[in-house]
Amino acid sequence: MEALPDNTLMMRVKEGDLDNMSPLFERYKKPLYGFFYGLNREQELSEDLVQNTFLRILKYRHLFRGEPAGPTGGGDFRAWMFHIARNVNNDHHRKKRVKATEDLEHWQERIGHHENQSSEMQHNEEHRMLSMAMDRLPEDKREVLLLSKFEEKKYSEIGVVLGCTEGAVKVKVFRALQELKGDL
Repeated sequence: MEALPDNTLMMRVKEGDLDNMSPLFERYKKPLYGFFYGLNREQELSEDLVQNTFLRILKYRHLFRGEPAGPTGGGDFRAWMFHIARNVNNDHHRKKRVKATEDLEHWQERIGHHENQSSEMQHNEEHRMLSMAMDRLPEDKREVLLLSKFEEKKYSEIGVVLGCTEGAVKVKVFRALQELKGDL
């Protein structure tokens, strides 16, 4: 059986068929976790924020439009979900004012291991350097890089999430990459 598209599932949720939230959760719990973990570097916090995002999706399901994304927003589920996720993260930090402190080795364990020891060591060192450079970026630049490079979202989708134009997103990504390169 072919899986239903995100927008179809979300429209069913909006209409009251909450069982359709389960496939959306299964599809997006890992990408959301990666997004939050990239911003916060805290496992439990990231897991909590994923849960909070889906609770907020349920709470505000009546606002989902399900239309193709456009310059003023739109209804693409993935863009809508990441917009909500971004707000959940911002709300959390506004309330708690917590700095990310999770140990880098624990983060690398979650990513996995390589068979070749020297290759793994080189990968770990490169990953450590990239992680440290990402941590030094301001949150807005780290966020735009996570969305574009790690979540592989299109600039137009990121524009919907950030509430700006595709051109503005290109500039933000370029500037964030320049600052990151200067830090490496």
